[in-house]
Amino acid sequence: MKRIAIQGGYGAFHELAAQKYFGQEEIEILPRDTFRDMLKSLVSQKSDYGIMAIENSLAGSILPNYNLLKDTQMRIVGEVYLRIRQNLVALSGVKIEDIKEVYSHPMAILQCKNFFDDYNHIKLVESVDTALSARDIRDNNSMDTGAIASRFAAEKYGLEILAEGIETNKMNYTRFLIITDNGHDVSKDKVNKASIHFALAHKIGSLSKILSIFSFYEINLAKIQSMPIIGKDWEYLFYVDLEIENYEMYMKSLEAIKPFTSGLMIMGEYIKGEVYLD
Repeated sequence: MKRIAIQGGYGAFHELAAQKYFGQEEIEILPRDTFRDMLKSLVSQKSDYGIMAIENSLAGSILPNYNLLKDTQMRIVGEVYLRIRQNLVALSGVKIEDIKEVYSHPMAILQCKNFFDDYNHIKLVESVDTALSARDIRDNNSMDTGAIASRFAAEKYGLEILAEGIETNKMNYTRFLIITDNGHDVSKDKVNKASIHFALAHKIGSLSKILSIFSFYEINLAKIQSMPIIGKDWEYLFYVDLEIENYEMYMKSLEAIKPFTSGLMIMGEYIKGEVYLD
């Protein structure tokens, strides 16, 4: 049985991502309060894999997670995309008019703020997780409290859905990374995506040259994210996702960009993730 550490509680979108990725394999979910705690579980070998949200199509990149990945040197071995459907949930018998506060993760609140414009009596309160907010309602028997959570979480904690699909934009997807340090490697003949990071050398036009090199080797940049390097004013680390059609050309492109970078690191080589609508 594979032990999968997730950020959040049972019923969180991270658990749903784990189920989608591992499919019919037997897995054990290990909930952790924070992403840092989830990574500690991997480092201490209490879990085999971790699930980490890295970006949302509406709210953008989860920037702190890039640094967490870099600092722990975990390898990315896969990814999965989930259509995120947010719901207002509460105990059975509770009506929207009864609710004084709604708890959820800050990103979930951000995704649903427009819905609550029509309910000025409700205070939105940030919490560590969508599913844990649902669990707390059940545990505390809170008749004046709601949560923004998945249908999966509502069913797990015996809550009713008062309003379904309350996210503002229905094209709401989150990308989750599957990470590990257990030596898991994807066969090179199946690899079609890679994540790397590097700092730019102090040379004029370095980034432009790197982009031109990738273009020459027919490597598509699926994503590029810059982050300031702490302690070095106006210097940046670049995280790049590459789509690969020819592994040999990809390796040649990495060799070609080395003179224009420092600290080039492959964070993972894997198979491009599937998109799940539910």
